[in-house]
Amino acid sequence: MHDHRRLGRELGLFDTDPLMGSGLPYWLPDGALVRHTLEEYVREAERAAGYRHVYSPVLGKRELYEISGHWDHYRDDMFPPMELGAEQVLLRPSLCPHHALVFRSRSRSHRELPLRLAELGGMYRSEPSGALGGLTRVRAIHLNDAHVFCTPDQAVEEARAALGLISRAYADLGIRAARHRLSLPGGGGKYVADPALWERATALLREALDSAGLEYETAEGEAAFYGPKIDVQIADPAGRESTLSTVQIDFHQPARFGLRYSGPDGARHRPVMVHRSVIGSVERAVAHLLEVHGGAFPVWLAPVQLVVLPVGEAQEERAHEVVRRAGELGLRAEVAGPGRGSLGARIRRARLVPYQAVLGEREAADGSAAVRLRDGRRPGTLPAAELLRRIAERVAGRGTGLWDAA
Repeated sequence: MHDHRRLGRELGLFDTDPLMGSGLPYWLPDGALVRHTLEEYVREAERAAGYRHVYSPVLGKRELYEISGHWDHYRDDMFPPMELGAEQVLLRPSLCPHHALVFRSRSRSHRELPLRLAELGGMYRSEPSGALGGLTRVRAIHLNDAHVFCTPDQAVEEARAALGLISRAYADLGIRAARHRLSLPGGGGKYVADPALWERATALLREALDSAGLEYETAEGEAAFYGPKIDVQIADPAGRESTLSTVQIDFHQPARFGLRYSGPDGARHRPVMVHRSVIGSVERAVAHLLEVHGGAFPVWLAPVQLVVLPVGEAQEERAHEVVRRAGELGLRAEVAGPGRGSLGARIRRARLVPYQAVLGEREAADGSAAVRLRDGRRPGTLPAAELLRRIAERVAGRGTGLWDAA
């Protein structure tokens, strides 16, 4: 059974330091590369789905979170206010109030809707020390978040489309949902007191789940304070369950912020706010990927996709040429030369790299490479250019496969 905390340190992806504090990991170069690739993947998927990206500050005045309801309902999970002159500012616990302000920054027409705003942004939660663990529970969270502002009759389709984005991302990442959960209020007073709001939003989420053909369970006491949500649950190798992705329908914050758009009738109408996160927090996503794949990331996500192994010093120049050509194709490749030990030792150290290209005297002379895959297969000797083309096609196609027959 794989533990992401051990693997992450062994592979040089992330670490912690007491001077930074508990629940505040930092990313090392290979980990930053994985994170950057994951972030770009989801941004690309969002752009293709009609989302537009924004940036917003990680700080906000206390008044902002009083309007959104976070101060009344979520205060215990927020860091204390900081005094700035006569004002109090807070580290944001969520991005949705900021995106509500982006929406209301100018007049909006029904012709603009649905308006899909996305941001991969930082948010901060005052998690108790006992709850912290590796990347799965941290205090500085980088969330793949988005908010769709739409008409009431567009909300179900937007929620269903978000579920489709989540499903496609899971296939590309080689992970699967353990179950889908419809999270409802219950068991406490942390929720907005508006029964009609809850009933309406819950009915729309049920319709989205049904139209997507997904089986789901209900769970009381797991909703957001402002509305119900669909939680896409994942399970680690030990069977422990957590939430990765979410879809929510929110009538509360549009009303609190006085959001309006002009309808085809010329009147002012209130939008619905659909919250959704395709991969959840980057931290939890990487933790889950490490545990599911044991550090053997899908090819397109691997920090090193190809290692070139010259048998002796005479082949090193040719090995560096192959790596240079790989870089021109956008591939992440490196040379593991004889100075790093015997060929067998170098192969073992590169066991999680998807592709290994061994260059002996013959391969260096004729421009080929003896190919080894990390799953133990040996497709044989190929021209180096052909090998690089195949890897580039595999990276572009994403997914989890390593090799297709020619």
